[in-house]
Amino acid sequence: MSGEVTLDIADEAAMLALGARIAEHLRGGGVLHLHGELGAGKTTLSRGILQGLGVGGRVKSPTYTLVEPYEFAGGHAYHFDLYRLADPEELEYMGIRDYFDPQAVVLVEWPQRGEGVLPAADVVVDIAYHGHARRVSLHPGAGGRNAWLAHFRS
Repeated sequence: MSGEVTLDIADEAAMLALGARIAEHLRGGGVLHLHGELGAGKTTLSRGILQGLGVGGRVKSPTYTLVEPYEFAGGHAYHFDLYRLADPEELEYMGIRDYFDPQAVVLVEWPQRGEGVLPAADVVVDIAYHGHARRVSLHPGAGGRNAWLAHFRS
């Protein structure tokens, strides 16, 4: 896909650093859909993004709660993990649309489980195992706010 950026990430520290780099471009909000197998690094990347935004304290996986809200100077963020979601309609019952404020940063792990209910992503992130490292691909999404991807091209 045109505009795609692919990066090889060596370890957890590098994944956190990538998250911090992405956070620099999300101050005005944005929606990221994160894809990857279990253990690929979706939550680590999310932690890096949230810490890069200035979220202090522990950043935990919302696997059992579906969503964890965070506040940072000048904004708020929502981290979703839909791995345990049984039916996308459950998102309607929890008021999913209320979380997608245009100024919010919204990170969604396992977005395919909310298909048909979730708004379009600004950026789609694919994380794959690549030997002992990870390969991260950032794709422009239909949501549109993704011009910042150009900053990641070499």
